[in-house]
Amino acid sequence: MFGATAGLIAAAISLAVSAQAAEKEKEAAAELELGAAAEWGLPGGGFSFGPSVGIEFTPIKDWLEIETSVSPVFGGGRTEWGTELVFKKPYSLSDKVEMMPGLGPAWLYKTGHGETTNSVGGVALVDFQIWPSPERKLGWFIEPSYGYDFGRQHEQSLGVTVGLLIPIR
Repeated sequence: MFGATAGLIAAAISLAVSAQAAEKEKEAAAELELGAAAEWGLPGGGFSFGPSVGIEFTPIKDWLEIETSVSPVFGGGRTEWGTELVFKKPYSLSDKVEMMPGLGPAWLYKTGHGETTNSVGGVALVDFQIWPSPERKLGWFIEPSYGYDFGRQHEQSLGVTVGLLIPIR
């Protein structure tokens, strides 16, 4: 719970700072990400899926975007709550498409099979954002990722999150 709380507090502080900058440029102060996440354990692990919610903001235009998200995924008789704080470098591929590779820490809370564990992990991802209209009133994203759990079993996973981008102005 501490990891999620710390991440949301950091997001709120940075959101306030970026809101002032966005006001000057008429850009969104942040983007709400609502979607679905799927994850495959490596090697040959199970499949799990669930909802995902996140918020992304830009503290340094064209250099740094920060995303914090929470995804509970269900499968194989267990539930895993993943909370991530990802630092991304934005690249514009066109007027409508952005690509952002990123890295960051993750906090994993797992329950199932009579056991509950907390652990720290890391995530690497590439976020593709598609904005159909120039006004950027609504967009969508696809975010393939690789996760590594530093806990006892050193689990690894491949994942993908897809969903809607809703600008917060």
